[in-house]
Amino acid sequence: MSDQMADPTLAADIDAICRLTGEFTLRSGQVADTYFDKYLFEADPSLLDRVATQMVALLPPDTELLGGLEMGGIPIATMVSAKTGMSALFVRKQAKEYGTCKLAEGPDIAGRRVTLIEDVITTGGAVRDATQALRAAGAVVETVVCAIDRSPAGENPLADVDLEVRSVLTRAQLDAAQG
Repeated sequence: MSDQMADPTLAADIDAICRLTGEFTLRSGQVADTYFDKYLFEADPSLLDRVATQMVALLPPDTELLGGLEMGGIPIATMVSAKTGMSALFVRKQAKEYGTCKLAEGPDIAGRRVTLIEDVITTGGAVRDATQALRAAGAVVETVVCAIDRSPAGENPLADVDLEVRSVLTRAQLDAAQG
C-alpha cells in the first residue's frame, strides 16, 4: 500500500530529518548502523501532519478506535484521530500501578476494533506485546499502521500474532530517497 503514496517527497523529507548513522541498539537488542529518530518528524508539525494524512488512507474501514502505542505512536494517533474524528486510545507499555491502573487509556475497548498506530517497526516487539494485552482485554486487533517499517522486505514480523502491518514508508523507500 505504501507504493501508492500521494506525497512523493515524504520519504526524502523524513529521511533527511530522521536518518542517523552510527551504532545504535534497538529495542529488540539488534545493533544497527542506521537509526530513524522518529521523534524528529513527530516533533515537526508539518511532517507529523503529512505522515498522519498518509495513515488515514491505510486504516481498515471497520476501525473503531486508534490505539497509539507509548510513546511514539501517541502523537501520530492523536493527529490521525483529529483527521478522522475517530477516538484515540493511548496504550502503555505496561499498566500503571496507580489511579485507574489501565494499560490502555481512553474509551472502553471490549469488543471494539482497534487499529494500532506505531511509529517504527523492526521486529514488532512492542506491537506484539500490546496486541496480546489488548486482545486479552477483549479488543479485536487485526492491523497495525506504522510510519516506518524497518523489517526485511516481504516479511511480516507480526505474522505470529496474526497482525497485518500497513506502513506509510518502508526502509527500502527511505534508502531509495537517501540524498
